[in-house]
Amino acid sequence: QVQLVESGGGLVQPGGSLRLSCAASGRAFSTYTMGWFRQAPGEERALVASIDSSGGSTYYTDSVKGRFTISRDNAKNTVYLQMNSLNSEDTGVYACAAKSPGSLRYTYWGQGTQVTVSS
Repeated sequence: QVQLVESGGGLVQPGGSLRLSCAASGRAFSTYTMGWFRQAPGEERALVASIDSSGGSTYYTDSVKGRFTISRDNAKNTVYLQMNSLNSEDTGVYACAAKSPGSLRYTYWGQGTQVTVSS
């Protein structure tokens, strides 16, 4: 069992930056692939970025490439999402999720943190 708690969301002006954190409890965090998902108003939840268990491989959806960076610290059981050059389309609830080794689906989810980009 893994519990995930996000922090770092808030209100930011266009062009600004935020850093989201996701702290995990439970054992074996270092074996999980971790992802950040975004659910914008009126839209379905979508994967924004993911990172493999070692941190050696990452994925970004096209709209955030070059602006967002996902990273992890396995010693601290934490995954991060650094978000730069934010725009209004980045607004939404951001949730982190964990995928067990060999699983096709993300099994564990955090409650999410609101990010609002507005002037």
